[in-house]
Amino acid sequence: MQQLMTYLTIVIVLAIAGCDKTPPNQLERIKEQQVIKVGTLVGPSNYFQSQQGEQGFEYELSHQFAQYLGVELQIVPFFSLSELFARLDKGDLDLAASGLSYHPQRAYRFGPTYREVSQKLVYKQGRTRPRSFADIDEPIVVLNDSNHALSLEQAQYEYPSLEWQTTSHLDEEELLQGVIDEEIQFTIADSHTLALFRRYHPNISIGFSVTHSDQVAWVLRNDSDDSLYALLLPFFNTVAHDKTLYTLEEKYFGHVNEFNYVNTLSFVKATRKTLPKYRAWFEQYAGPLDWRLLAALSYQESMWNPRAKSPTGVRGIMMLTQPTAKQVGVTNRLKPEQNIRGGAKYLQKLLKRIPKSIGQPDRTWFALASYNVGWGHVNDARKITKQQKGDPDRWAEVKKRLPLLIKKRYYRKTRYGYARGDVAVQYVNNIRRYYDALIWLDENGALDTKAGK
Repeated sequence: MQQLMTYLTIVIVLAIAGCDKTPPNQLERIKEQQVIKVGTLVGPSNYFQSQQGEQGFEYELSHQFAQYLGVELQIVPFFSLSELFARLDKGDLDLAASGLSYHPQRAYRFGPTYREVSQKLVYKQGRTRPRSFADIDEPIVVLNDSNHALSLEQAQYEYPSLEWQTTSHLDEEELLQGVIDEEIQFTIADSHTLALFRRYHPNISIGFSVTHSDQVAWVLRNDSDDSLYALLLPFFNTVAHDKTLYTLEEKYFGHVNEFNYVNTLSFVKATRKTLPKYRAWFEQYAGPLDWRLLAALSYQESMWNPRAKSPTGVRGIMMLTQPTAKQVGVTNRLKPEQNIRGGAKYLQKLLKRIPKSIGQPDRTWFALASYNVGWGHVNDARKITKQQKGDPDRWAEVKKRLPLLIKKRYYRKTRYGYARGDVAVQYVNNIRRYYDALIWLDENGALDTKAGK
């Protein structure tokens, strides 16, 4: 009997001890496993696979957070918001980083705001522009579980006849493509997604703004575990202070804020009618460059016109000056093959001049700016950036200072003096838009190989 009582006492003590042991919190589990699992929607503004590997604004920002925690990032891609939220609810994800904006009806915890977007009602160019929900005469198709659907629920109080449909089978870009293909009459898109899409589909038009300032944040489960949530504020303070956030914003969206319908439409048409005449030479002479970058540069310079001429005397499809043409072995600037070969050679020479401390893709943007205003002026802007406590090796920082070269109080203290730095910034932005569009068109089989098709 005494042995039995002793045994029971030991069992009870062990059971109590086991009950007293607190299970690890979310942060402790992440540290133990050395992995943070982040869910995101696949798309050009969040996460995508490219020739350079995994990319996307949310992917890179999540990678920064994983480094901040000292763990590996496991990105979990989704094609449906419903699936993403379901996995987050189950605890299979630590957080969702997918450009999601705060809404009071969401039963989740939102981290600090790091971007602002607006929701746009869009339609295909050619029909009468709707200026409010009162002008909508067909159902609006939006993503299931999206804030767009929540916005429509709110709008229905004011517009009782408003109709919409939700889908989990398409993503936001596919909905926009459905509008282009006239399979869908209306949808709602976030401003940043729409800006990226309009680079190669100028016929998508904005009817009106559904919302004006949605606060974008990461999303966590709404429970009592604050361990990971508590680190979001110091992390976002850090990436805002060291300009990481600004650099990512510039990298993915800094060149798409301005949209010109006529210019974009002309470019898309030219990729079908004119580019095929010269594509083989862009590919042949690109060397280590991406031929699509070379083609984008050429379009910015001449709109692929081999007889183009400027008032300052630059000539040809790559718009070479006479001294530059001589330097790269071009004897006749009006011969497109020679001019393309010379332009490619000159851009490669400029890339070699960029300091090794500058990584990609910034090296390319610096070289493109140099093609426009010369490396000397670009380097002057780098020096001004450094004087103003900015990072001279980041294009996002230097592009803010290049326009200062038109102001006397700045350029009088530089080595190379006055320059239209503002034009150089717009020049690089344009090339980046054309380049992005060529990549998309090429990878989706939309670039013709024969002229005039």
